[in-house]
Amino acid sequence: MSGSGAGPASDGPWPTAGGLVPTDTTEDVRTRAAGVSTQVAVLPVGSFEQHGPHLPLATDTLVACAVAREIAAVYPVHLLPPVTVSCSHEHAGWPGTVSISAVTLHAVVRDIADSLRRSGVGALVVVNGHGGNYVLGNVVQEASARGERMALFPAAEDWETARERAGVRTSLLTDMHAGEIETSILLHAHPEFVRPGYESADFTADDRRHLLTVGMSAYTGSGVIGRPSLGSVEKGKELLASLTESFGAYAALLTSSEERG
Repeated sequence: MSGSGAGPASDGPWPTAGGLVPTDTTEDVRTRAAGVSTQVAVLPVGSFEQHGPHLPLATDTLVACAVAREIAAVYPVHLLPPVTVSCSHEHAGWPGTVSISAVTLHAVVRDIADSLRRSGVGALVVVNGHGGNYVLGNVVQEASARGERMALFPAAEDWETARERAGVRTSLLTDMHAGEIETSILLHAHPEFVRPGYESADFTADDRRHLLTVGMSAYTGSGVIGRPSLGSVEKGKELLASLTESFGAYAALLTSSEERG
Protein backbone atom coordinates (compact mmCIF):
# COMPACT_ATOMS: atom_id res chain seq x y z
CA MET A 1 0.00 0.00 0.00
CA SER A 2 1.28 3.45 -0.81
CA GLY A 3 2.08 5.90 1.94
CA SER A 4 -1.27 7.68 1.79
CA GLY A 5 -3.33 4.79 0.47
CA ALA A 6 -4.81 7.15 -2.11
CA GLY A 7 -2.66 6.14 -5.07
CA PRO A 8 -3.65 4.17 -8.16
CA ALA A 9 -5.30 0.81 -7.64
CA SER A 10 -2.27 -0.89 -9.21
CA ASP A 11 0.17 0.39 -6.56
CA GLY A 12 1.92 -2.20 -4.39
CA PRO A 13 2.64 -5.91 -4.79
CA TRP A 14 -0.98 -6.98 -4.28
CA PRO A 15 -3.16 -4.68 -6.41
CA THR A 16 -6.79 -4.21 -5.49
CA ALA A 17 -9.65 -2.55 -7.31
CA GLY A 18 -10.43 0.62 -5.39
CA GLY A 19 -8.43 -0.71 -2.45
CA LEU A 20 -11.06 -3.32 -1.58
CA VAL A 21 -11.39 -6.08 -4.17
CA PRO A 22 -8.33 -8.21 -5.01
CA THR A 23 -7.47 -8.41 -8.71
CA ASP A 24 -5.50 -11.68 -8.67
CA THR A 25 -5.94 -14.12 -11.51
CA THR A 26 -6.30 -17.83 -10.85
CA GLU A 27 -2.69 -18.24 -12.03
CA ASP A 28 -1.51 -15.75 -9.40
CA VAL A 29 -3.19 -17.86 -6.73
CA ARG A 30 -1.74 -21.08 -8.15
CA THR A 31 1.80 -19.66 -8.24
CA ARG A 32 1.60 -18.36 -4.68
CA ALA A 33 0.27 -21.68 -3.40
CA ALA A 34 3.17 -23.58 -4.96
CA GLY A 35 5.60 -21.99 -2.54
CA VAL A 36 3.85 -22.86 0.74
CA SER A 37 2.97 -26.06 2.60
CA THR A 38 -0.44 -24.79 3.74
CA GLN A 39 -2.14 -22.00 1.88
CA VAL A 40 -3.73 -19.37 4.13
CA ALA A 41 -6.66 -17.23 2.98
CA VAL A 42 -7.42 -13.87 4.59
CA LEU A 43 -11.06 -12.75 4.75
CA PRO A 44 -11.76 -9.14 5.81
CA VAL A 45 -15.10 -8.77 7.59
CA GLY A 46 -16.37 -5.23 8.09
CA SER A 47 -19.78 -3.67 8.55
CA PHE A 48 -22.05 -0.98 7.13
CA GLU A 49 -22.94 1.18 10.11
CA GLN A 50 -22.83 4.75 11.33
CA HIS A 51 -19.45 6.13 12.37
CA GLY A 52 -20.46 9.59 13.43
CA PRO A 53 -20.47 12.60 11.10
CA HIS A 54 -16.80 12.32 10.07
CA LEU A 55 -16.29 8.69 9.01
CA PRO A 56 -18.18 6.69 6.36
CA LEU A 57 -20.64 3.87 6.96
CA ALA A 58 -18.07 1.52 5.43
CA THR A 59 -15.38 2.39 8.00
CA ASP A 60 -15.08 -1.09 9.51
CA THR A 61 -14.79 -2.63 6.06
CA LEU A 62 -12.13 -0.11 5.06
CA VAL A 63 -10.18 -0.82 8.25
CA ALA A 64 -10.41 -4.62 7.84
CA CYS A 65 -9.31 -4.32 4.20
CA ALA A 66 -6.41 -2.05 5.11
CA VAL A 67 -5.18 -4.59 7.67
CA ALA A 68 -5.65 -7.50 5.24
CA ARG A 69 -3.93 -5.62 2.42
CA GLU A 70 -0.88 -4.92 4.58
CA ILE A 71 -0.76 -8.59 5.60
CA ALA A 72 -0.92 -9.68 1.96
CA ALA A 73 2.00 -7.39 1.12
CA VAL A 74 4.23 -9.29 3.58
CA TYR A 75 2.91 -12.86 3.79
CA PRO A 76 2.04 -15.28 0.93
CA VAL A 77 -1.69 -15.34 1.69
CA HIS A 78 -4.74 -15.60 -0.56
CA LEU A 79 -6.46 -12.24 -0.13
CA LEU A 80 -10.25 -12.42 -0.40
CA PRO A 81 -12.81 -9.66 -1.03
CA PRO A 82 -14.54 -8.36 2.11
CA VAL A 83 -17.81 -9.22 3.75
CA THR A 84 -19.26 -5.71 3.88
CA VAL A 85 -22.48 -6.11 5.89
CA SER A 86 -22.50 -7.82 9.29
CA CYS A 87 -24.01 -7.58 12.79
CA SER A 88 -24.56 -3.88 13.51
CA HIS A 89 -27.84 -4.08 15.36
CA GLU A 90 -26.66 -1.80 18.17
CA HIS A 91 -26.38 1.02 15.59
CA ALA A 92 -29.93 0.68 14.24
CA GLY A 93 -30.85 4.10 15.60
CA TRP A 94 -28.87 5.85 12.85
CA PRO A 95 -29.84 6.16 9.16
CA GLY A 96 -27.77 4.11 6.73
CA THR A 97 -26.91 1.24 9.07
CA VAL A 98 -27.61 -2.22 7.63
CA SER A 99 -27.32 -5.56 9.48
CA ILE A 100 -27.62 -9.26 8.87
CA SER A 101 -28.27 -11.82 11.61
CA ALA A 102 -25.50 -13.56 13.50
CA VAL A 103 -26.81 -16.84 12.09
CA THR A 104 -26.36 -15.53 8.55
CA LEU A 105 -22.84 -14.23 9.19
CA HIS A 106 -21.89 -17.54 10.80
CA ALA A 107 -23.18 -19.41 7.73
CA VAL A 108 -21.43 -17.10 5.27
CA VAL A 109 -18.02 -17.49 6.90
CA ARG A 110 -18.41 -21.24 7.30
CA ASP A 111 -19.48 -21.60 3.66
CA ILE A 112 -16.46 -19.58 2.53
CA ALA A 113 -14.14 -21.76 4.61
CA ASP A 114 -15.70 -24.93 3.16
CA SER A 115 -15.33 -23.61 -0.38
CA LEU A 116 -11.69 -22.69 0.21
CA ARG A 117 -10.87 -26.17 1.48
CA ARG A 118 -12.44 -27.73 -1.62
CA SER A 119 -10.14 -25.61 -3.77
CA GLY A 120 -7.05 -26.58 -1.78
CA VAL A 121 -6.76 -23.64 0.63
CA GLY A 122 -6.20 -25.27 4.00
CA ALA A 123 -6.49 -22.37 6.43
CA LEU A 124 -8.56 -19.22 6.88
CA VAL A 125 -7.92 -16.09 8.92
CA VAL A 126 -10.92 -13.84 9.51
CA VAL A 127 -9.78 -10.23 9.84
CA ASN A 128 -12.57 -8.60 11.82
CA GLY A 129 -13.09 -4.85 11.66
CA HIS A 130 -16.28 -4.63 13.76
CA GLY A 131 -16.38 -5.31 17.48
CA GLY A 132 -20.04 -6.28 17.37
CA ASN A 133 -19.36 -9.39 15.29
CA TYR A 134 -19.25 -11.56 18.40
CA VAL A 135 -20.36 -14.62 16.45
CA LEU A 136 -17.06 -14.78 14.58
CA GLY A 137 -15.42 -16.11 17.74
CA ASN A 138 -17.93 -18.96 17.76
CA VAL A 139 -17.26 -19.69 14.09
CA VAL A 140 -13.55 -20.07 14.79
CA GLN A 141 -14.07 -22.10 17.98
CA GLU A 142 -16.36 -24.55 16.22
CA ALA A 143 -14.08 -24.89 13.19
CA SER A 144 -11.08 -25.55 15.42
CA ALA A 145 -13.03 -28.20 17.34
CA ARG A 146 -13.69 -29.95 14.01
CA GLY A 147 -9.96 -29.98 13.30
CA GLU A 148 -10.09 -27.19 10.71
CA ARG A 149 -7.46 -24.46 10.54
CA MET A 150 -9.05 -21.10 11.25
CA ALA A 151 -8.17 -18.00 13.28
CA LEU A 152 -9.72 -14.66 14.20
CA PHE A 153 -7.48 -11.59 13.89
CA PRO A 154 -6.66 -9.19 15.48
CA ALA A 155 -7.11 -10.25 19.09
CA ALA A 156 -7.50 -7.62 21.81
CA GLU A 157 -3.85 -8.21 22.71
CA ASP A 158 -2.80 -7.42 19.13
CA TRP A 159 -4.73 -4.16 19.24
CA GLU A 160 -3.18 -3.28 22.61
CA THR A 161 0.32 -3.91 21.27
CA ALA A 162 -0.48 -1.78 18.22
CA ARG A 163 -1.96 0.97 20.38
CA GLU A 164 1.18 1.19 22.48
CA ARG A 165 3.52 1.09 19.48
CA ALA A 166 1.60 3.83 17.67
CA GLY A 167 1.40 6.09 20.70
CA VAL A 168 -2.39 5.99 20.80
CA ARG A 169 -3.39 7.86 23.95
CA THR A 170 -6.93 6.54 24.29
CA SER A 171 -7.46 3.18 26.03
CA LEU A 172 -9.21 0.39 24.16
CA LEU A 173 -12.15 0.80 26.55
CA THR A 174 -12.59 4.48 25.77
CA ASP A 175 -11.75 4.16 22.07
CA MET A 176 -14.93 2.28 21.27
CA HIS A 177 -16.26 3.75 18.02
CA ALA A 178 -15.06 6.30 15.42
CA GLY A 179 -12.33 7.34 17.81
CA GLU A 180 -8.55 7.72 17.75
CA ILE A 181 -7.72 4.33 16.22
CA GLU A 182 -10.27 4.20 13.41
CA THR A 183 -9.76 7.85 12.52
CA SER A 184 -5.97 7.34 12.42
CA ILE A 185 -6.17 4.28 10.17
CA LEU A 186 -8.45 6.06 7.72
CA LEU A 187 -6.33 9.23 7.79
CA HIS A 188 -3.43 7.02 6.68
CA ALA A 189 -5.14 4.52 4.37
CA HIS A 190 -8.09 6.53 3.00
CA PRO A 191 -7.73 10.23 3.89
CA GLU A 192 -10.15 11.16 1.14
CA PHE A 193 -12.99 9.56 3.16
CA VAL A 194 -12.40 11.44 6.43
CA ARG A 195 -14.77 14.42 6.72
CA PRO A 196 -13.92 17.68 8.49
CA GLY A 197 -15.04 17.93 12.08
CA TYR A 198 -13.25 14.97 13.64
CA GLU A 199 -11.04 17.45 15.47
CA SER A 200 -13.98 18.49 17.66
CA ALA A 201 -16.01 15.25 17.76
CA ASP A 202 -14.65 13.73 20.98
CA PHE A 203 -17.17 12.05 23.26
CA THR A 204 -16.52 9.40 25.91
CA ALA A 205 -18.79 6.90 27.67
CA ASP A 206 -16.70 4.25 29.42
CA ASP A 207 -19.60 2.68 31.34
CA ARG A 208 -21.60 0.89 28.60
CA ARG A 209 -22.79 -2.12 30.55
CA HIS A 210 -26.30 -2.05 29.01
CA LEU A 211 -25.14 -1.57 25.40
CA LEU A 212 -26.58 -4.83 24.11
CA THR A 213 -29.96 -4.03 25.64
CA VAL A 214 -30.39 -0.35 24.79
CA GLY A 215 -28.03 0.13 21.84
CA MET A 216 -25.49 2.83 21.07
CA SER A 217 -28.03 5.66 20.92
CA ALA A 218 -28.43 5.45 24.69
CA TYR A 219 -24.78 6.38 25.14
CA THR A 220 -24.01 8.87 22.38
CA GLY A 221 -25.99 11.36 20.34
CA SER A 222 -23.36 11.80 17.63
CA GLY A 223 -22.50 8.12 17.20
CA VAL A 224 -18.92 8.73 18.36
CA ILE A 225 -17.48 7.14 21.49
CA GLY A 226 -13.80 7.97 21.66
CA ARG A 227 -11.37 10.78 20.90
CA PRO A 228 -10.99 11.17 17.13
CA SER A 229 -9.28 14.55 17.64
CA LEU A 230 -6.15 12.60 18.60
CA GLY A 231 -6.05 10.71 15.30
CA SER A 232 -3.12 11.16 12.92
CA VAL A 233 -1.63 9.73 9.74
CA GLU A 234 1.49 8.62 11.63
CA LYS A 235 -0.52 6.68 14.21
CA GLY A 236 -2.51 4.97 11.47
CA LYS A 237 0.68 3.86 9.72
CA GLU A 238 2.17 2.47 12.93
CA LEU A 239 -1.05 0.71 13.91
CA LEU A 240 -1.08 -1.20 10.62
CA ALA A 241 2.63 -1.97 10.82
CA SER A 242 2.24 -3.44 14.31
CA LEU A 243 -0.77 -5.56 13.33
CA THR A 244 1.10 -6.87 10.30
CA GLU A 245 3.97 -7.94 12.53
CA SER A 246 1.57 -9.60 14.99
CA PHE A 247 0.03 -11.62 12.18
CA GLY A 248 3.25 -13.64 11.87
CA ALA A 249 2.37 -15.76 14.90
CA TYR A 250 -1.02 -16.63 13.38
CA ALA A 251 0.54 -17.60 10.07
CA ALA A 252 3.08 -19.81 11.80
CA LEU A 253 0.40 -21.53 13.89
CA LEU A 254 -1.90 -22.23 10.95
CA THR A 255 0.86 -23.57 8.73
CA SER A 256 2.43 -25.75 11.40
CA SER A 257 2.83 -29.41 10.45
CA GLU A 258 1.54 -30.56 13.87
CA GLU A 259 -1.66 -32.60 13.83
CA ARG A 260 -4.89 -30.86 14.87
CA GLY A 261 -8.25 -31.97 16.15
